[in-house]
Amino acid sequence: MERVPMTVEGYRTLETELQRLKSEERPRIIQAIAEARSHGDLSENAEYHAAKEQQGLNEARVADIEDRISRADVIDTSKLSGTTIKFGATVTLVDEDTDEKVKYKIVGDSEASVKDGKISISSPIARALIGKAKGEAAEVTTPKGARSYQVLKIEWK
Repeated sequence: MERVPMTVEGYRTLETELQRLKSEERPRIIQAIAEARSHGDLSENAEYHAAKEQQGLNEARVADIEDRISRADVIDTSKLSGTTIKFGATVTLVDEDTDEKVKYKIVGDSEASVKDGKISISSPIARALIGKAKGEAAEVTTPKGARSYQVLKIEWK
């Protein structure tokens, strides 16, 4: 079983979603199925088929989250330190071409969200940054072409 690195925050988010799916969504869907069944003929009952489809999607999501939780290698990033970039680091970079500054936290695949400043450990930019120290440059091949970033700051939060 392949272990998946995950922050404490990412693990808690999955647990919260799993609890919601099991305690809120599952009963709601079961109720919708029961109500649709009461309308009679199931072969042409669109409400019944829609509710059954929702049930399938919900149960698939539950199974996916349970799998991720079972394989999680939870890492408390607040206890990490060091002078080189690794999982859990929050890095401030400057694009050497545009002078644009960006700040990212390197997290597990399932918790990545660029709009929240969280990039996946397996993303091209994170892979290019791993092992770099403050002041070093990292070359990253992105869909928009090659980019060069200089590491301005490494933080552990």
